[in-house]
Amino acid sequence: MAPGTVQSRFRKSLQAKWLSQVSLALSLKLEIISLDYWIIAFPGRIRLSLRALRHRFLWRLRAPTGPGEIRRTERWLATARVFLAISALVAIWMDPGEVRHSMWAYGLMAFYISQGVIIMLLLRRREQSTPSFRLLVHAADVIWPAVISVFAAGQANPFFLFFVFVLAAAAYRWGLWETVGTAASAVILLWIECFAFQMGLLDWIGRHLAVYHLPPLRIDVSEFEPKRLFMRSIYLLVMGLLLGYLAEQQKKLRAEKAVIARILGKARVDAGLTGTLQEIVAELLRMYGARKAVLASQEAYNRRVFVGEMLSHNNTPSTFRWLDTVASDGETYLYDSPTETCYVSRSGGNGSEHIDLLGLDPEGVRYRTSSSESLDRLVQRHEFRDLIAVSFNFGREWWGRIFLLDLSLTGEIEEELRFLQEMVHQVGPAVYNVYLLRRLRLRAGAVERARFARELHDGAVQSLIAVEMQVDVLRRQSSKSDAGSEAVTSELGRIQGLLREEVLKLRELMQQMKSLDVDSRRLLGFLADTVERFQRETGISARFLTDLYELDMPQPICRELARIVQEGLVNVRKHSRAHQVIVRLGSTSDKWSLVIEDDGRGFPFAGRLSHLELDAVGRGPLVIKERVRLIEGELTVESIPDRGSRLEINVPQKRETIHG
Repeated sequence: MAPGTVQSRFRKSLQAKWLSQVSLALSLKLEIISLDYWIIAFPGRIRLSLRALRHRFLWRLRAPTGPGEIRRTERWLATARVFLAISALVAIWMDPGEVRHSMWAYGLMAFYISQGVIIMLLLRRREQSTPSFRLLVHAADVIWPAVISVFAAGQANPFFLFFVFVLAAAAYRWGLWETVGTAASAVILLWIECFAFQMGLLDWIGRHLAVYHLPPLRIDVSEFEPKRLFMRSIYLLVMGLLLGYLAEQQKKLRAEKAVIARILGKARVDAGLTGTLQEIVAELLRMYGARKAVLASQEAYNRRVFVGEMLSHNNTPSTFRWLDTVASDGETYLYDSPTETCYVSRSGGNGSEHIDLLGLDPEGVRYRTSSSESLDRLVQRHEFRDLIAVSFNFGREWWGRIFLLDLSLTGEIEEELRFLQEMVHQVGPAVYNVYLLRRLRLRAGAVERARFARELHDGAVQSLIAVEMQVDVLRRQSSKSDAGSEAVTSELGRIQGLLREEVLKLRELMQQMKSLDVDSRRLLGFLADTVERFQRETGISARFLTDLYELDMPQPICRELARIVQEGLVNVRKHSRAHQVIVRLGSTSDKWSLVIEDDGRGFPFAGRLSHLELDAVGRGPLVIKERVRLIEGELTVESIPDRGSRLEINVPQKRETIHG
């Protein structure tokens, strides 16, 4: 084909291409106008699209690549580069017709092999691979296929693998958008070559080569016609998109595993349960850019709801702190829900607020509902734009939820929910081990305290009782002698009283140190024995009254009521100067009632105060108030100065424990 014919055909195709570009620009302008309207009408969708775009970069930053891994990656790519170049050289040596026996093609291949070997040597000598070095090598890899492919641009082009290699290298080094950018750069270089050839560049190079008696290039310009080049460009872009997408998903999966491993490393035994929770919650706050995190949990053995929070200012988490809980916290945070992980967003206002909820059930199946009744208390308690809640449950012994408020989500909501669900499933057992170790230490401490109490009883207490008896004998003998010994008798009586008081204190201490294993079958007998022992040891008349024969009471409530009775009797002995004490235990259809009343001095106030009123004025028995709060009961104290006091504890009968 004559060069003039080729050039005329190219000019016609170029004019047609210009016309198509003008029409494309007009249609693009119309699309932009419609896009402006779409942005104004649907700003939420734009934000979601930008989040999805931002997501791919943030997930990569969550799992930074170390220098050693980068160096190994570059070594692998350098080895693949040399292997590919040698394979291409062998291919054209076996079938030289593909390059039309061009010496320039062989020379370029030899140069590329030398370049690959030099890069391998540099990587072995250098301690690390800098970003500028990697960018320079990648730029050379992008330019190389565009240069070498001019010698064999047909359908059986052996050099097309170099385009595949550079796209795979971009995907392996970085991700989606870098790979698409690499494909676009290769396409631009091919079109620049196309325009240069059609403008007569080959003729100019051929004349100069002939002047210096050098071999001709032997390039077929027909392979660079716009129609054929357009299809090749589509192939490259589609291949770049596919390779980049696959690499991005793989890097995202790797980043998720790295994040989970990093959070898993926060579960340390030496940090304790609170320290472990602080590290994990702080990591979640930083990861999602949340303003606030709330953790609510409950233990099966005491049914108390624990609530803690951590704030974040400028992506710097504060110290995790436990909050004072109220009776309604269980319904606020540990509400019943079919979802294990959910996303809640609020929109509207001024009486027209709308709450949208998207969640996943324990099997990871999507669950969407328009009902938000279970969130009413949470919405009233906290102000938030959106939140994510993820539940954890360990053997029905310890369960709860983590709430992240006002997040900066970086991807699709459902993907983030699945990641949090997976994170809880993998990190949860490590945290549960820390929790169990804490329980084990508490039990070991209880066993040690019980042993210490036995040692006190068998040692110090018995010795004090023996000394008290000896002092009593001396006092009696002294009282029978002459009148001059009255002072000695009085002093011996005082010493005897001190010894008796110390024995009572030690016994009370031993009772507090012992771990109570009291359930509903043993509670009535335990309270009767406690009251009887109190009367025997103090001489104060005490009675235990109840009309109950059987109890269906959870063990944590039994244990706390037993401790409350012990603490109340200790207070009576120390402070009330009472002569009579009555302990009553009863129940109605919806509550248990415990009453401790005496005829002593009473409290330093007159009247009847509820639990909240006692807290407001700073009065009442502190230990008993705390124990009543543990079992979500209500304390009422009635006091009449110099006539006695009455403590009434009412505990609601909850047939089921609240589970998250």
